[in-house]
Amino acid sequence: MALLVGQMAPDFSLFTEDRQSFTLSHEIEEHGVVLLFFPGAFTSTCTTELNEVSNDLDSFGTSVRVFGLSTDSPFALAEYRRANGFRFNLLSDHEGDISTLYSARYNRDFGPMKLDRISKRAAFVVDRDGRIVYAEVLDNAGHLPDLEAVREAAKRIA
Repeated sequence: MALLVGQMAPDFSLFTEDRQSFTLSHEIEEHGVVLLFFPGAFTSTCTTELNEVSNDLDSFGTSVRVFGLSTDSPFALAEYRRANGFRFNLLSDHEGDISTLYSARYNRDFGPMKLDRISKRAAFVVDRDGRIVYAEVLDNAGHLPDLEAVREAAKRIA
């Protein structure tokens, strides 16, 4: 079932690309969070999206931190971040559990190979109370989320 604006964001813990622990409920104690789920490191549309966000990171405001999230390993994500110079951390949902929790996971239906355990492209903005203030999940991995709407939602977090 899809998560909707106004619902509480499911809490989770993962590791960043540099193998640091991340827990959503701890992160939002300080600021809101933008979660950008993406299908795979080093792919063209994902790289376009994350570079656009990184290059314009300040436009998201100072009340949020941005995190990319995919099912790639922390090691692949570390190289991906390094190679592209992303200015935000990437989270490894290697088993796909968090992507499933957020209704942002392909279920044996990604591309002609019917791949499983791949994150859908999605964007969630979570405020400091843990409420979802923006939610968008895309079935077509070739489409980008409405980054302007994500930015506007992020700026509304005080």
